[in-house]
Amino acid sequence: MPIPDTDSERWLRRFKPNAGSRVRLVCFPHAGGSASFYHPVAMTHAAAADVVVLQYPGRQDRRHEPLVLSVAEYVARIGPVLERERPLPTVYFGHSMGAVLAFETALALADTPAAPRAIVASGRRAPTTHRDERVHLRNDEGLLDDMRKLNGTQAHLLGDEEIVRMALPAVRGDYRVIETYQAVPGSTVDCPITVLVGDDDPKTTVAEADRWREHSRAAFRLRTFPGGHFYLAEHQREVNAELAATLSAVSEGTALR
Repeated sequence: MPIPDTDSERWLRRFKPNAGSRVRLVCFPHAGGSASFYHPVAMTHAAAADVVVLQYPGRQDRRHEPLVLSVAEYVARIGPVLERERPLPTVYFGHSMGAVLAFETALALADTPAAPRAIVASGRRAPTTHRDERVHLRNDEGLLDDMRKLNGTQAHLLGDEEIVRMALPAVRGDYRVIETYQAVPGSTVDCPITVLVGDDDPKTTVAEADRWREHSRAAFRLRTFPGGHFYLAEHQREVNAELAATLSAVSEGTALR
């Protein structure tokens, strides 16, 4: 069934549109995350790029929509939306679950004008690494405990019953999506992959992050930062510098190093 044109408006957020840009940055949020998480990134790069942030169903202004149940379903819905965008050299940036969605979307759009020229994968182990994680099967307190350990949500928000009640279904759904994901062995993309990871991330070791090199037939680069799963909150300047360098290289058609 064709996806209606209005889906683009639901899926994509442009916090500061740049109609004249020559390069695009597509941001994929983490599990339970929303487009607003990337607002600082969008504002930083809006002068140089068309920054597009995905908004998943089940959160914020889409909170009443049914949740997506698998990586394959996310990709089947995101891919056609990105294909309808004006063709531009594009960089995908995804954190945690978003890194997997960026990779799988790149696979799905290979050999199309919408295929990315580079991927920046943050805070996620390589697709074919595996851990037997079942956090999505825990009760609400068990799920909240995992969220607290990751330090991705401010503590005072986790203590707000109304906010927690609204957010938990989307968080649990995305945990299920990523914990049941299985990559196709040997799957690779043609574009370069840059991997960013915290050196104390409970979800990803540096060795697991390094295995992303197995998924690119082009250049690969790994950079570690002090910190845990949400290291990028403390290293915004450095992460934005990585994105700026990648966008510049893709825009100018130069090799990434």
